[in-house]
This record gives sequence, structure tokens and C-alpha cells, in this order.
Amino acid sequence: MSVKLLAFAGSLRRDSWNKKVVRVMAASAEKAGAEVQYLDLKDYPMPIYDEDVENESGIPEHALQVRSYMKAADGFLISVPEYNGAISAALKNVIDWASRPREGEAPLECFKGKVCGLAGASPGALGGIRGLPITRQILSGIGMIVVPQQAAIGAVHEKFNDAGAMTDERFQGMLDGVAQEVVRVAGAVR
Repeated sequence: MSVKLLAFAGSLRRDSWNKKVVRVMAASAEKAGAEVQYLDLKDYPMPIYDEDVENESGIPEHALQVRSYMKAADGFLISVPEYNGAISAALKNVIDWASRPREGEAPLECFKGKVCGLAGASPGALGGIRGLPITRQILSGIGMIVVPQQAAIGAVHEKFNDAGAMTDERFQGMLDGVAQEVVRVAGAVR
């Protein structure tokens, strides 16, 4: 049985560079033998996490759908946009909703013991690198195994052609390395 991965970017923008990057990682993971489900967070709008909302209305339907995808996966591939030196509200929000306890589930069931690989991209020189350690800290803190390999792609707008294919061999290799390590570790953990 192949490793099942969930791939998504923490960006909502339709033509997001991070969505392109995570699709490259997803394709690399598939070549390494994984079954990958791509998730666009824009298709799953949910309110900012608020315990009052949860107490009054329960977990929103879209958050429950994303949770089900996370629970079914052995690991995640995430491309992290950097917003003002940190991570996007969309990425933090999906983590917050998915981490909520549910009756009949182990605490943090969507995350604990699952493997994750991170990348980031930005038109700027740093490639979103400041969002990666923040995301690593959050995910490690809720029980995920975040592989050491990561990729930060600066000047990302120069690394893809008009068809959406990665044109930079160095960064392609870095993304391949992250994806292959997630597949390897997730397979070993499972």
C-alpha cells in the first residue's frame, strides 16, 4: 500500500506561487510512489478560529472536510507563503480548526506521528524562508515529524515557465528531495 500524502499551500490567491511549488512537490512524491491528494484552501473557506463559534455552531463543514483529508493522510506537503515575516492567516487557521478535539478521536489525531515536508516561495530574495521555522515549530509542537529538508525559493517568478513548469534545476532538485524524504519517512513510520 502506497504512502498517502495531502499537498496544499497556505495561500488563497488563485495564481499563487506557493500553489505552483506544492504541485511540483506533489508530482515528485507521486514519482517516488506516493498517492497524493492536492487541496486548494480557497475551496474550503472557513471563519477565523473562534471558540465561541465552535461552542455555538460546532466545527464548520469545510473544516471538517479538511480534517477528514488530514486524518486519511500519512503526511503532508506544505508550501508556506511568508506574510510580513510570518505565516499566512489561512495556513494557521486551517491548523487551528483541524487541531480541535473531537469526541471519539485521539487528541491531535490529524497531526500526531504524521510526516511533513515544507517549502516556501516568494518573488523576494529570501524565498519565504522566515515562515518555514515558524511552521516547523507549530507542526512539531502538535506532534508532527517535520523532515529536516526544506526549500525556500527566492525570485520564484523567474523559476517557472508560462505553462507552470519549474525551470530551475537546482530548486527542482531541492523540492524533489523534500518530497522524496517525506515519502521515505512516512513509509517507515507507517
